[in-house]
Amino acid sequence: MAPDPRPTDPAPPVLSLSDEDLMARAALDDTRAFTELVRRYQTRVIHLVSRLLNDREVSEDIAQEVFVRVHLHRRNYRTGSRFSTWLFTIAANLAKNEIRRRKRRRNWSSLDEMQETLKDASLQFADPKANKESDLEREQLGGVVGQAIESLPDRYRIALMLRDLDGMAYEEIGQVLKIPGGTVRSRINRARSMLKRKLQPLLGKAGTP
Repeated sequence: MAPDPRPTDPAPPVLSLSDEDLMARAALDDTRAFTELVRRYQTRVIHLVSRLLNDREVSEDIAQEVFVRVHLHRRNYRTGSRFSTWLFTIAANLAKNEIRRRKRRRNWSSLDEMQETLKDASLQFADPKANKESDLEREQLGGVVGQAIESLPDRYRIALMLRDLDGMAYEEIGQVLKIPGGTVRSRINRARSMLKRKLQPLLGKAGTP
C-alpha cells in the first residue's frame, strides 16, 4: 500500500496554546487541555474566592466546584470570548452565592484569613514611616483594615477587592459582575470613600507623633 501523501500536522503542545485554544480543545474532550487550564488558573481562583469569603478551606472547595462547572459547560463556552473573564464570572457567582448563604445562616467565619491577605494592602493606609512600627502594630492594623473591608456592603466590597487586591481591569470587573464600566468605577470609588471614613480615626492616630 502506498503511503498517504497528505501531510500530517502534529497538534501543538498544550503549553504553547492560548487559554481560548485550550478551551476549544477541552470542548472536544481533550483531557490534557482541560488539565492545563486548571494548572494555569487554580491558584488564582482560590485566591480570588478566598479574598471574597475570608475562608481558605471553603475557598478551595469552591474553586474545585468552579472547575467542575467549567468542565460541565465546556461546550457552552463562546469561542472568541476571553476565557479568564468567563472563569472568574463563575467563581464570583459561586462566591456571592456562598456569601448570601452565610448571611442567611448568620454564621460568618473568623477574619484570620482576611488579616493575612491584607497585611500588605493595609500599609497604604498607614503612615509613610510605617517601617518604624513594630510587627505587632502592623498586624493589628491589618486586622482593623480587614474588618473595615469586611463591613462594606457586598456590591462595593467585591468590586474593590477585584480591583485593588486581584488587579482586574475595570472592563473585566464589569463583565464578571455584569454591570457597566461606569458603575464599576462608581462602586470602587464609593468603596474607597467608605473605607477611608471607617479608618479615619486610625489614620489620625497613625499621624500622631
